[in-house]
Amino acid sequence: MKITSSAISLNVADPTASAKFLIDHFGFTQEMAAEGFVSLTRPDAGVNVIYLKTGLSTFKPARIAGDAGQGLLVVFVVEDIDSEYERVRAEGVTIETPIETEPWGERYFQMTDPNGVVIQLVQWV
Repeated sequence: MKITSSAISLNVADPTASAKFLIDHFGFTQEMAAEGFVSLTRPDAGVNVIYLKTGLSTFKPARIAGDAGQGLLVVFVVEDIDSEYERVRAEGVTIETPIETEPWGERYFQMTDPNGVVIQLVQWV
């Protein structure tokens, strides 16, 4: 098997709002879009982020088509967590969890996009 790319697909009520959040604050670009669907890319992210409108009839498996990904974190590892923290705060992003450093060396903070998806930035120290 050869993996040629990777993506994470998230069910949200408003795909456009979540896509705009990643575009505006994290430099993603829209790769594709259709009714109820937005695919974002960023060359250095290693994964495309796809937002699907909850309840799409074409979503498989149908039993999870309405789930909004509760308990899921979208995590991006960065080089300078402190400057990223100040940057997104200056952009008016509401911080869900201020910067914390765990005993195992994970320094991180969290914010929530317009659909409640938790975006976490991490630096390993």
